[in-house]
Amino acid sequence: MISSMTGFGRGGAQTPTKRVKVEIKSLNSKQLDLSLRVPSCFREMEVTMRNPIAARLERGKVELSATVESVVAEATAAINVELLSAYKSQFEEMGRRLGLPEPSDWYQMLLRMPDAMKTETSTLAPEEAEAFVAACNEAIDALVEFRRREGKKLYAFFEEKIDRIRQLLSDIAQYEEERIPKIRERLEDQLSRLASIEYDRARLEQELIFYIEKLDVTEEKVRLSSHLNYFMETLGPADGNAGEGQGKKLGFIAQEMGREINTLGSKSNHAGMQKIVVMMKDELEQIKEQVLNVL
Repeated sequence: MISSMTGFGRGGAQTPTKRVKVEIKSLNSKQLDLSLRVPSCFREMEVTMRNPIAARLERGKVELSATVESVVAEATAAINVELLSAYKSQFEEMGRRLGLPEPSDWYQMLLRMPDAMKTETSTLAPEEAEAFVAACNEAIDALVEFRRREGKKLYAFFEEKIDRIRQLLSDIAQYEEERIPKIRERLEDQLSRLASIEYDRARLEQELIFYIEKLDVTEEKVRLSSHLNYFMETLGPADGNAGEGQGKKLGFIAQEMGREINTLGSKSNHAGMQKIVVMMKDELEQIKEQVLNVL
């Protein structure tokens, strides 16, 4: 079963002090375009997670975002008393030299000074790193499952469109039988209007045969039918995994189908056949649009 490149997943994990949440989403893209937005405490884990994400998701525009919150009260900052004491001494010395009065609110003024608060920097604990990896893996699992569900919908869509093109291809036969006599009749009618010109009937028959052979669409029908079969084979079984990672290949097959349909249109020389060709092109364009979403 094929998978879609579009999907969304969410995961979470918790340590005694931290709760980690991860969300990951993907859209279609020719290659893997991966971006991670994580808190600074998990920045060192980016390199660790990039390879597993790339290996499991293969292609797509992938965005992973993580958040972390404390589940217990933590003191992450402290007043830099030593520095504020030095600031106060300098202000007092400045006031004596310049004859300025002391500030009415020392607290407000000192706490506005640079580095008045000391931020505690802590290294990433092993259990926090494990929680981040677990949350990422859970989100990736959810995204992969989402992609598979979307892949089932795409499979049903492609199956319907391919069957529709097969039906249209079989409808061409009813016009092929009447097309040749009409072409012959039209040419002979035009020649009959040229009363002053004599022509060789045998040579006319030879030219008609040559002209009709050029309009024969048997090869195009056979090749298009083969491409339709190959497309479904590449999709893989409806309940298996043989078709995963086949998006690019399906795109190439769809291009070949388009070439055969265009040739059918150029050779048709019949209003009914041309109408069928237009309907085929419409079905194929819908296939091409959705193939872009296949992994």
